[in-house]
Amino acid sequence: MHRRIVLVVLDSVGVGQAPDAEQYGDSGANTVGNTAKAAGGLHIPNLATLGLGKVTEIEGVSPSTKVKGAYGYMIPQSAGKDTTNGHFEFVGVTLYDPLPTYPEGFPPEIMHPFEQAIGRKTLGNKPASGTEIIAELGDEHVRTGYPIVYTSADSVFQVAAHEEVIPLDELYHICEVARELLTGRHGVGRVIARPFVGTSGHYARTSNRRDYSRDFGHTLLTKLTSQGIPVVGIGKIEDIYGGHGITKGIHTTGNDDGVTKTIEAIQSTDGPALIFTNLVDFDMLYGHRNDPEGFARAIEAFDQRLPEIISAMNDDDLLMITADHGCDPTTPSTDHSREGVPLLVYSKKIQEAVELGRRDTYADLGATMAAYLGVDWPIGSSFYHQIEEYL
Repeated sequence: MHRRIVLVVLDSVGVGQAPDAEQYGDSGANTVGNTAKAAGGLHIPNLATLGLGKVTEIEGVSPSTKVKGAYGYMIPQSAGKDTTNGHFEFVGVTLYDPLPTYPEGFPPEIMHPFEQAIGRKTLGNKPASGTEIIAELGDEHVRTGYPIVYTSADSVFQVAAHEEVIPLDELYHICEVARELLTGRHGVGRVIARPFVGTSGHYARTSNRRDYSRDFGHTLLTKLTSQGIPVVGIGKIEDIYGGHGITKGIHTTGNDDGVTKTIEAIQSTDGPALIFTNLVDFDMLYGHRNDPEGFARAIEAFDQRLPEIISAMNDDDLLMITADHGCDPTTPSTDHSREGVPLLVYSKKIQEAVELGRRDTYADLGATMAAYLGVDWPIGSSFYHQIEEYL
């Protein structure tokens, strides 16, 4: 028996406000539910069969849909509502202390040594939407060659540059410099390279983004790889974890490419293994741009390809679908939202509905993955016993 896990994170596809959502200004947030209402319903028969409609009310999904698989939802315990917080909680690192954020921009003690180290002045240095700030400062950037630095409500230091003004290799080096500088009390969760192309009035970000994550030490991923179990990171997974615990990193150009690369990894990876995919378009293209119609189309597009993933799986493979936070596109804010996330677990051997209920930490996901792969892992409460009889 060669057990493999295929873990797919639908980035920002939350299923309703977390108990502490009010503290984050996110009362009423429900990314999937509100998106479905705004779009006039969702046609997602495959996700419905896995139990998504049992997790939250979704217009277009009948609550009486026959479910094959285990379903529930998870509540975040880490302070914050960012990619870093969610993904690290999955693998056993709960960030109880908030990561630093910069609602007034970065202070001189950061910017002066940064500009000196890269040999360039910078533009921006404020919280902003990524698309809006390149529209605002793109022309000045092209004229001066100064990179655009900005942040958000999350713990991020983002650097935007036109690919013809600052080549990708140089932009990545600039971000590596920032990552080395941003430590201690200024240890942001991620430094992000945000390349763009185009001309004045028509700038557009590209898929050549790179994330440089803070190192949080030992995780389930480093445990797996130390025991000879490969971890294939697809999409921005390698970047999120700074390469730590990732045997092979595969970057993608979007959701559709991410699904294709996931299927290819299933077909080419001999178990036991963890194939770990992040599909970012929901968040990057639609959540942060308050585009519920686009968000709805993206969910439906993933649903259409879900049978391809399942078809590629062996009988002993376990598919797990979840999210890292919310990003409700129907709210006035363009920031992430503090939400619970779906927990859908499927094997070809599970032919009936198994209710997992509410899990009080994302760490339960990691605990269950460890149990399925036969690895001792003390963090989180495994729900493996609830599905074991079917496997």
